[in-house]
Amino acid sequence: MIHKKRSHAFLNRALLMLVMFALASLSASAQKGLIKGRVDAPPQPAFSEYKGVRLNMTVDEVRAKLGKPELAADDQDYYVFSQTETAQIVYDAAHTVKAISADFLAGTGAPDFRTVVGSDLQTKPDGSMYKLVLYESLGFWVSYNRSVGAVPMVTITIQRIK
Repeated sequence: MIHKKRSHAFLNRALLMLVMFALASLSASAQKGLIKGRVDAPPQPAFSEYKGVRLNMTVDEVRAKLGKPELAADDQDYYVFSQTETAQIVYDAAHTVKAISADFLAGTGAPDFRTVVGSDLQTKPDGSMYKLVLYESLGFWVSYNRSVGAVPMVTITIQRIK
């Protein structure tokens, strides 16, 4: 029994590290994309919330929507909804949501990219796909990233610009 608990704790920590790395990489890529050029955004975002959680909600509002997080800290909550779906909610100093990142292993359960960022994903030579849509007037961006590999992952991120 102790071995199972340790194994589960290790798996959770490993998954958290993977998500944090993915979010950091995606954020860096998004910031580079903002500098190089932008994708023209439609007047209204197609995707602006995840499971009822929106930017600028308080920690208490998020937890009322999503329940108790698997891991909680002052600056972020980490949720495990299934073996293939996790989410990280990042808070600012005022404890309001500044970023939402949802990961879907093997793309299982991920919304279609068209409902997140519209059409025309950029496909890289390795087969991965990416698109960021900036809603500058609304103060946030949305991205869709699909990795390649033995177990591809879809990451959808909603983040405030400032």
